[in-house]
Amino acid sequence: SEDPSVTLFREYLRIDTVHPKPDYDAAVRFLERVGADLGLACQKVEVCQGHVVLVLTWQGTNPRLRSILLNSHTDVVPVFEEHWTYPPFEAVKDSQGNIYARGAQDMKCVSIQYLEAIRRLKAEGKCFARTIHLTFVPDEEVGGHKGMEMFVQRPEFKALNVGFALDEGLASPSDTFSVFYGEKSPWWIKVKCIGSPGHGSRFISNTAAEKLHKVISSFLAFRESEKQRLKSDSSLTLGDVTSLNLTMLEGGVSFNVVPSEMAAGFDIRIPPTVDLKAFEEQVAAWCQDAGDGVTYEFFQKCMDQDITSTEESNPWWKAFSGVCRDMKLQLKLEIFPAATDSRYIRAVRHPAIGFSPMNRTPVLLHDHNEFLNEQVFLRGIEIYARLLPALASVPPLPSED
Repeated sequence: SEDPSVTLFREYLRIDTVHPKPDYDAAVRFLERVGADLGLACQKVEVCQGHVVLVLTWQGTNPRLRSILLNSHTDVVPVFEEHWTYPPFEAVKDSQGNIYARGAQDMKCVSIQYLEAIRRLKAEGKCFARTIHLTFVPDEEVGGHKGMEMFVQRPEFKALNVGFALDEGLASPSDTFSVFYGEKSPWWIKVKCIGSPGHGSRFISNTAAEKLHKVISSFLAFRESEKQRLKSDSSLTLGDVTSLNLTMLEGGVSFNVVPSEMAAGFDIRIPPTVDLKAFEEQVAAWCQDAGDGVTYEFFQKCMDQDITSTEESNPWWKAFSGVCRDMKLQLKLEIFPAATDSRYIRAVRHPAIGFSPMNRTPVLLHDHNEFLNEQVFLRGIEIYARLLPALASVPPLPSED
């Protein structure tokens, strides 16, 4: 009695694509099979060894027009099985219709919703002017560096002739649907402090620890100010403020030796409204104020601050928001608080919206007991089955005439 779309979703969830050793081959074979069943053209692009981007294509009646890109990633984050009620790769469905599995929300649901929406539209005999491409990419959960970041630079991506892209969003516990039109810039910074070493019994001056204490105090004072700003203004979301966390500490060789070097690692996520040059100057000032021998190094420094227009005058947004209005979906426009592959798509100047149609659903990506209710999942297929015709039927733009 289970809906075939739900059965397919659960089959995909059982494919173990968890880091550090995701079974990408099994995922690609599964998606190839579904694509062939739907009569979609298939292309595999190996962006680097062992990392394949699968492209499934539904050709439009006017291939010269810019295409619609439906992006999703195949990998999922690690699990701590002892904290799960059900095994995380068995896709158990409970009596309420909740499907428990790693990737249920992030984001195997969206992959299957795209495909099942296309199945529905093709069964109805529909066809559209614009081509629709589906890309299934690896590596997103570890930064996308061997996935979308490389793919957007390749001729195969340019040949897709992308006009507008949809990618992942987040669940929403309320009635509203979250829609993401931009992302924060992730910065990973390591601050290293050099100081005077010596015996642990003495009051040595100018130690690395004292300098690191000053650095940490400056960084965390800023963290507290942003945290309070978010707390005191109900109009702000997590995407509107800069998040900062101390995530690593290094140093020391023995209890009785004052180390000559100590270091701290920080994860900082900066909204597109912040001047990145000015922010780096602030980081440099915090380091300088801590004393001599304090340096910082970037392990990730994303400088892209592109956002996608949500003005009604924009034809892509007009098509997207028009369907949502017709379906009486309440939208909440936000900056994504973390990072997705959308940032690479926007960086090559293609508008992209992050949207996972999951309202009345707790946000459980990367959490224990990640689940999605089958009715929410099926409603998502309906939503895409309305969105895709609208987007793929956007009239020719001035640049396409």
